[in-house]
Amino acid sequence: MYAGAAIAFNLFDELPPQSVAWLRACGAALVLGLVVRPWRRWNANATTLRITAAFGVATVLMNTCFYLAIDRIPLGTAVAIEFAGPMTVAALSLRSRRALVALATATAGVVILSGVQLSVDALGVLYALAAAACWAGYIVLGARVSRATASAADGPPADVISGFDGLTIGLAVGALVLTPVGAWGSGAAFTSPRVAALCVAVGVLSTAVPYALDQLVLRVLDTSTFALLLALLPLTATATGWLVLHQHLKLIELAGVACVVVGLVLNGAIAPEPAGAIS
Repeated sequence: MYAGAAIAFNLFDELPPQSVAWLRACGAALVLGLVVRPWRRWNANATTLRITAAFGVATVLMNTCFYLAIDRIPLGTAVAIEFAGPMTVAALSLRSRRALVALATATAGVVILSGVQLSVDALGVLYALAAAACWAGYIVLGARVSRATASAADGPPADVISGFDGLTIGLAVGALVLTPVGAWGSGAAFTSPRVAALCVAVGVLSTAVPYALDQLVLRVLDTSTFALLLALLPLTATATGWLVLHQHLKLIELAGVACVVVGLVLNGAIAPEPAGAIS
């Protein structure tokens, strides 16, 4: 995922962040469409279509806000701040004392990182927080999309759509909604084969592959456990920013990232609910 983010960051010299996010969604929807071909099984009712469309819009808005954030603040810091979204989902889902301590620890990390960056680029922090809100929507709606598939033994009802199909169609809807904003300034992608290829690579690395894996994971884990497992992402983002983008975080920023990761460690003993236990 963050190898794709590093490529996207380097594209910001040639395209505005919102255009890279739009082209990422377009590229991912195109590649997934060719592989998944959802139209072969499309049999969804209006309710399922609305959920899928909302999921797609939340996803592309999350990516757009995230790119606007990493254009201003370091990659690892932006991801850790963005984690406030999954932590909110977990806070609304978990009840144990251990879970509350885990949430408090991770939240402290987000607060530390936000405080450090506010004096440097407040707008970057706001974009990261907006991405966090969209990330929460991505988790909740993504779970509903992934669980819209009935077991083959029961026979699929008329309003069922598979998680992969939902992801593909959702991304296509999200890309369409983002077109008025993303298409503006995206000319370089249509005149340079190199830029176009890099945008497709971002779509595959940062969306098509990891989000498809998310759909598989969300079939067997409840949203609160999934949200807390995402605490691993600040580590990979920080490492990618350090090694690829040469973004060396200060000691206090590393401490903030560490708090987010410790939240996951503290939560490790909490058993997930059975698959399908959430709506």
